[in-house]
Amino acid sequence: MFKKILIANRGEIACRVIKTARKMGIKTVAVYSDADRNALHVKMADEAVHIGPPPANQSYIVIDKIMEAIRQTGAEAVHPGYGFLSENMRFAEALEAEGVAFIGPPATAIEAMGDKITSKKIAQEAGVSTVPGYMGLIADAEEAVTISNQIGYPVMIKASAGGGGKGMRIAWTDQEAREGFESSKNEAANSFGDDRIFIEKFVTQPRHIEIQVLADKHGNAVYLHERECSIQRRNQKVIEEAPSPFLDETTRKAMGEQAVALAKAVGYSSAGTVEFIVDGNRNFYFLEMNTRLQVEHPVTELITGVDLVEQMIRVADGATLPFAQSDLKINGWAMESRLYAEDPYRNFLPSIGRLSRYRPPAEVAAGPLKDSGNWVNDSDGRDSPVAVRNDTGVYEGGEISMFYDPMIAKLCTWAPTRGEAIEAMRVALDEFEVEGIGHNLPFLSAVMDHPKFIAGDMTTAFIAEEYPDGFQGAEPDQDQLSRVAAAAAAMHRVAEIRRARISGRLDNHERKVGRDWVVAVGKTDIPVLIDADRQGATVTVDGRALRVESNWKPGQTLARLTVDGTPLVMKADKIPAGVRLRTRGADLKVHVRRPRTAELARLMPEKLPPDTSKFLLCPMPGLLVKVNVSAGDEVQEGQALATVEAMKMENILRAERKGVVKSVNATPGESLKVDDVIMEFE
Repeated sequence: MFKKILIANRGEIACRVIKTARKMGIKTVAVYSDADRNALHVKMADEAVHIGPPPANQSYIVIDKIMEAIRQTGAEAVHPGYGFLSENMRFAEALEAEGVAFIGPPATAIEAMGDKITSKKIAQEAGVSTVPGYMGLIADAEEAVTISNQIGYPVMIKASAGGGGKGMRIAWTDQEAREGFESSKNEAANSFGDDRIFIEKFVTQPRHIEIQVLADKHGNAVYLHERECSIQRRNQKVIEEAPSPFLDETTRKAMGEQAVALAKAVGYSSAGTVEFIVDGNRNFYFLEMNTRLQVEHPVTELITGVDLVEQMIRVADGATLPFAQSDLKINGWAMESRLYAEDPYRNFLPSIGRLSRYRPPAEVAAGPLKDSGNWVNDSDGRDSPVAVRNDTGVYEGGEISMFYDPMIAKLCTWAPTRGEAIEAMRVALDEFEVEGIGHNLPFLSAVMDHPKFIAGDMTTAFIAEEYPDGFQGAEPDQDQLSRVAAAAAAMHRVAEIRRARISGRLDNHERKVGRDWVVAVGKTDIPVLIDADRQGATVTVDGRALRVESNWKPGQTLARLTVDGTPLVMKADKIPAGVRLRTRGADLKVHVRRPRTAELARLMPEKLPPDTSKFLLCPMPGLLVKVNVSAGDEVQEGQALATVEAMKMENILRAERKGVVKSVNATPGESLKVDDVIMEFE
């Protein structure tokens, strides 16, 4: 077995590989850019080598710099993680020439499957059903428009060497095809160093279901069942689960066998994923093969008990797969929520900054991975019917950079059933504390409570259909509102008792904490009556007595309570004269007042936000790469005004209404902050 491996990646996947290598007794080498000098993967590795400036095309995807790091440290093998050089044939060939093992597939398989155009042709020859499209190279935007019309809108414009949602656009019109081609080409060049583009028919109302395959160098290949990845935004996955709630056993077997046949057709070895789109009648079509470890691999590990990173390392060392297809059963259900540094209230635009608070829920081992002895994360050792796992690459006080992907953690839960796995995820999301940056925890919580998701009735259009005007936050129903009001009242009473005890008191005078209160949740006033005892409090809300028990103390930012025996977890932060409570995707300003004080509070005037309708503001930190208009130009609703690049994605900013440009306040090449004024309108 290898004694030392280098991880040619960063962030959570580098940390993930280090954990398994450590368990196997293998030393690890990290590489890092200037922006990652203090990153978690650098701290975790046994050695670390600096490889250049922050942009990936000057550090992480420069093959010569990685090769030099290998020579410096004497690493015998390289794990590429995902993204960056993981599907780069030239990198695999350079390692082979140097006599260093590549913990991944052969270069020939990367070449065949990594190129989306070639892979579709091979899939067709192997008898795998494929999506209609144009497989030739496309010269320019006008040719892209012509081809799109021939295929018929909507179409998907994709980077041939792409992955992870980069270099992908859906076009419904000629204008969108023209703009999408240019943006996809630019993103592909920046992310992969390959700007080739192809176009295929976009299947409406599809489900995104993928098959995990694993093969050794001795001709053995198996599939480890499927993952459903239909909850996506900007073609990038947000929530994944295994197995899929949609597939039946017949379809699962057919997809698995096709995936294995394709892997064998290209002489594949190591872990890989064959992605399909599946329509409402369970017809499935080959989408692409990712010749690497997928971001969402933990959910497969959780239902099979197989440590995929360990198997990749063993296969690279020449080992035979230790199991056959008949050994791989589905055990329980697993969920994965991707925690992104992005603001769901601003159309999921990237956010950067310092993590002033980063406290994930406690990890708990359970299920197949625990039973197999392959649990790769720390565990508190509790016996639990559910598992909680958090794969992360950050820490409290660390920086989220604008140069890399916005994903900062993958929160996973496992349970015997899908309903239990969802409930475990709800609690884990509520317990996850993140401050200092915009993040998508509220959105993830809202999805876990969404009726369509709970029913398993979702497609890749879920976000666009369910949140057509953007995510505005979850609205608690009447039952949730009553539970929150009861909990807030009980917490307020604890704080009032504490204040009464520590405030300056006169002899023979005692401050009484009353029973009658009004809980204001936003603009809703909820009268409550509190009867307390040593174990907790009974709070009467709308004639309903709710029993509240908790060990919460004033000043704690996470409140764990039970209301009528059901867990309720809330993030609690002080605001003037009240508290901000966040739970199940809802962000609530709560004030608990005496009835007379509540009556007077209703008479207070409300402060209105400033009018910014005459400005185009930068919606996220990033680099202004293009300005499409000049002062004096008349613009139409929907017209492209400027393009801002952040976290490897180009974002086109459009006019919200017809108007005339008064002035342009920023120039291409400028680094902008959130709400910087790009232009002003008359």
